[in-house]
Amino acid sequence: MSTTTYTVKGMTCGHCVSSVKEEVGEVPGVTGVEVDLATGLLTVSGQGPVGDEAVRAAVRTAGYEVADPA
Repeated sequence: MSTTTYTVKGMTCGHCVSSVKEEVGEVPGVTGVEVDLATGLLTVSGQGPVGDEAVRAAVRTAGYEVADPA
């Protein structure tokens, strides 16, 4: 099992969280999605590695952006 954490920019409400969870949850290989509105953290779990670009694309489809690591 693999887990990757991202920071999502622009989420301001529960609907934002739901949108991100729904889109990322549809990425092939994803088995779990947790989103923390207060911190903007998105934690993605999968049985194996989940494609980074696929997760980023799903976040963009939901209307948000993944912050690049500092």
